Amino acid sequence: MAAPSGGFPLPLFTRRQFAATALIAGLFAAAPAFAQDEGPSEVPMDQLMAPGPIPDHALGSEDAPVTIVEYASMSCSHCADFHNETYPKLKEQYIDTGKVRFVFREFPIDAAAFAIAMTARCAPEDRYFDIIDLFFEHQLDWIRAEDHYGAILDLAKQAGFSEESFEACLQNQELFDGLTARRDKASKEFGVHGTPTFFINGEKLVGARSFDEIKAKIEAAL
Repeated sequence: MAAPSGGFPLPLFTRRQFAATALIAGLFAAAPAFAQDEGPSEVPMDQLMAPGPIPDHALGSEDAPVTIVEYASMSCSHCADFHNETYPKLKEQYIDTGKVRFVFREFPIDAAAFAIAMTARCAPEDRYFDIIDLFFEHQLDWIRAEDHYGAILDLAKQAGFSEESFEACLQNQELFDGLTARRDKASKEFGVHGTPTFFINGEKLVGARSFDEIKAKIEAAL
């Protein structure tokens, strides 16, 4: 499980500034940014689903009997494992069938995670989850690349960005502040201190979970 890092850079992610930040040299350095009490094991749904600093992105019926909220970082390997291996089954069996409403909330732990989360939010609304899927699918490629910025830019171009629109997105102060506020709210109010963290109808599950574990929780809530 990845924990948040302190000392985030200003959102002026040009190629030179992005490459210069110490966060890229230690992509998975996990110096905690917040006091790490366990926090609540369950959060009332009205609190969990109250409007936050930035709008949610969700899939599935708004009337679904089960709501799953995931807090994830795009640079978290366990998050990528979940989205590449478990999420497709969850989507097919529960989200697409109207049983689960799936809410994805960004919890960026480093500069790369911020950059990718911002890229997904700068894309057209209907492309958001496509971009999230793209970057999780190719996480090992861009993490292992010598030029992280260039590797992320290349994937952004596959999603329809130009270099100019990509850089403009990464300099969006309002968006950067919104993502930061979301991360801070999740940590302070809901006890989210690492990724992935799931809430299934308000019950917190911390860390990577298998499809069978998620399925058991869903079935118990139906």
